[in-house]
Amino acid sequence: MRRLNISQARRIALAAQGFAEPRPRGRVDMRHLRRVIDRVGVVQLDSVNVVARAHYLTFFSRLGSYPTELLDRMAWSEHRELIEYWAHMAALIPIEDWPLFRHRMDREHVWRDIAKLLESNPEGVSEIMDQVRRHGPTRPSDLDDHHETGKGPWWDWSFAKTALEWLFYKGELTVPKRANFVRFYDLPERVLPDSIMAVELSEEEQRRELVRKALRHCGVGTLSDLADYYRQSNAPCVPVINDLVKAGEAVEVEVTGWKEKAYLDPAAAVPRRVEGVALLGPFDPVIWFRPRAERLFDFHYRIEIYTPPPKRIYGYYVFAILLDGELVGRIDLKADRQAGILRVRGAYTEEGVEPTRVAPPVVTELETMATWLGLNDVSVEKKGNLATALLSPRPIV
Repeated sequence: MRRLNISQARRIALAAQGFAEPRPRGRVDMRHLRRVIDRVGVVQLDSVNVVARAHYLTFFSRLGSYPTELLDRMAWSEHRELIEYWAHMAALIPIEDWPLFRHRMDREHVWRDIAKLLESNPEGVSEIMDQVRRHGPTRPSDLDDHHETGKGPWWDWSFAKTALEWLFYKGELTVPKRANFVRFYDLPERVLPDSIMAVELSEEEQRRELVRKALRHCGVGTLSDLADYYRQSNAPCVPVINDLVKAGEAVEVEVTGWKEKAYLDPAAAVPRRVEGVALLGPFDPVIWFRPRAERLFDFHYRIEIYTPPPKRIYGYYVFAILLDGELVGRIDLKADRQAGILRVRGAYTEEGVEPTRVAPPVVTELETMATWLGLNDVSVEKKGNLATALLSPRPIV
């Protein structure tokens, strides 16, 4: 069996995610965004906007400053190339990948509380579906006046919002556009091309393609890594990965320090080095599966958004610092739009990492991010062992 050391595995994984390629030097256009989509495959959505929406950050980490309206056009215009679905939580995927999730739409029932609620009022769900069918793109607020507004089991959703989200998960509705990040829902046949709607694949074919794609986007990974990428469970992926190995589309490998068997994409690049700095948001594919981040980078990462402030270790919205192929630290950021300042609320290096090595490229990246966000300056609070190195020559706040 082929063996990889951890450095090789890291470089393979980062190259698969596009971090071995230099950022564009000139104007960023749609070609660059398409290249990112080709690398990552699925871009997670999240409503928290303390710095920028999660989907924008995934592209910034790989491209640097770029016009976010290009991504909006790809996802929510009449000429869309991406579509929303629960591919890895709520996410954007290439429009041609939508049929790969029909087995999830048809068979999987992960929202049991919501299903129970809606089953208690099937007439209400049918009426909501009929209203969307008659009126086209519809927001939950367009329906709340006509349906009970008692709160549902998730996030204080109204009945209308709950029903729309369930129908979206089941593939009976999709999302043609957003306004102020609020979803509009419509029938898939009015949003997706006929060629996409006509695709018919067996569940086995769908799962096989999802595992094949996950392997390409991971470069190298365990069964759990590959299954999680598109939020599949491990069990149905076992025969799929075994078949891919037999077909030569995956290679079994051992990675130093990993207890589990791993699988390598035969076409994966193994760059001699990965250079440069990037700030990875909490929902970036490199770190979204926490066991993989620990196994691959020895980086223990947890989201502390829902942790009470006194119990937070690193902060509210913490980015991982990727530098020259390693995760070397983390930084808590907030875009203070009213003041025009990107605030560094805390900055830390990992054990054994010298802050003076990390600070210069991070300062440059923070300045790039501030400009991209339309902010005028970066302000550093003196919190964390990296903060002092970031401060000079900046004033302490």
